[in-house]
Amino acid sequence: MKVWKMNGAGNAFAVFDARDRKFAPDENRIRAIAEQMKADQVMSIERDATVDAFLRIWNSSGEEVSACGNGTRAVAHLLLEESGKPEVKIRTQADVLKGRRAGENLVTIDMGSPLMAWEDIPLSEKMDVRGVDVRIGPMDKPYLSKPAVVSMGNPHAVFFVDDVDAYDIPQIGPLVEWHPLFPEGTNVGFAQVIDRQTIRLRVWERGAGLTKACGTGACAALVCAARAGKTDRKAKLILDGGELTIDWRESDDHVFMTGPVELEMTFEV
Repeated sequence: MKVWKMNGAGNAFAVFDARDRKFAPDENRIRAIAEQMKADQVMSIERDATVDAFLRIWNSSGEEVSACGNGTRAVAHLLLEESGKPEVKIRTQADVLKGRRAGENLVTIDMGSPLMAWEDIPLSEKMDVRGVDVRIGPMDKPYLSKPAVVSMGNPHAVFFVDDVDAYDIPQIGPLVEWHPLFPEGTNVGFAQVIDRQTIRLRVWERGAGLTKACGTGACAALVCAARAGKTDRKAKLILDGGELTIDWRESDDHVFMTGPVELEMTFEV
């Protein structure tokens, strides 16, 4: 079985080609692979008669998840190179996503429309998703509160802050990740709006921890910022591992993510 070690803007992946050979690891095996290959996510490419491939995704903690934007971009790069097609379609548990070449080692993914209804994220109770009742710090004077929430195929809570480097994200992230308001857990974004076309972002990923980049997190941050009038609908997202361009199109409500892909190594197992 062919295995690729890849990254998208620093978000690291171990990708297994399971189109001709079954790949059915348990959680312990996923954790071991992720640790050995220093991967934020482990993924398998599987056959799907209706699209170019089905993409199965596990976080480094071992649980299977529905979506990974940067991971989908990485696999789209492999399929585009392999097929020579101008566009590929990849099915995930969340949706069918389309990928196309955007330049040398650059890939754009159509992430579809963001989900904004409280039950779609999901939340454990009905609440205004523009600022949910989550507080970090003293109850009467929290230093973080009211994150905006959205689903990009997986749940995201986004705090808007003046300086992302002023917060101890490994300490704060787990407190929000499994807050009772999020029955399936949530990714946690810390977004610093630099100007209307630029956001500095760090993300605590559900089941993976603090990563160098999170594609769905970048999409979520832009959607929440634009919805609140903090930015335009298209912006550059600066993450620890690189930059992504996110465009939330008004014409069809779809979110497009463009960014770099790097193939680090290929081997057989």
